[in-house]
Amino acid sequence: MSQKSELRVTPGGIAYQLTRKKVKNYNLHLDKTGVPQVSAPPRAAAAAIDQFVDDHARWLEKACKSAAVRAAREAQPLPDKAQALAAFTAMSDQVFPAFEKALGGEKPVIKVRDMTSRWGVCHLTKKQLTFALRLYQMPPAAQIYVVVHEYCHFLVPNHSPEFWAQVAQILPDWKARRDLLREK
Repeated sequence: MSQKSELRVTPGGIAYQLTRKKVKNYNLHLDKTGVPQVSAPPRAAAAAIDQFVDDHARWLEKACKSAAVRAAREAQPLPDKAQALAAFTAMSDQVFPAFEKALGGEKPVIKVRDMTSRWGVCHLTKKQLTFALRLYQMPPAAQIYVVVHEYCHFLVPNHSPEFWAQVAQILPDWKARRDLLREK
């Protein structure tokens, strides 16, 4: 079955790319350029699809804003790796005493690399924490949150309620700090 694609504008003024193909439900997402994309069954009424897009206008507005922020962040030049490593090592040294017993008195190895989908990674078996280079561009409160978050994985290796309780024990305001990562 060939797919038919057309550019449409809803009565609410939202322009989107409609692709008709063999799907059961309407599917809405943004492409890499920020254009809303809708896939819909071949026989779906255009007015119903337009209404679906208009009904999701708030979601689209929020998703477009997030995509623009993400694109702007990714367009910024990466910070100096040595400088970021020194900063994360200093933060790690501040946080380490709370985890010293769990780590047998041995500080984890701190690394920094360019990561696009994560702020940090904890390698339990290697006793290693790796932080995203772009994290260095975030507010200090958000940076400390990520450091504590990754350290807490040495205590609880998943994101269970027990894990979040550990994070809250060290950073009672962890949710506000995490939100800083989503705003920038």
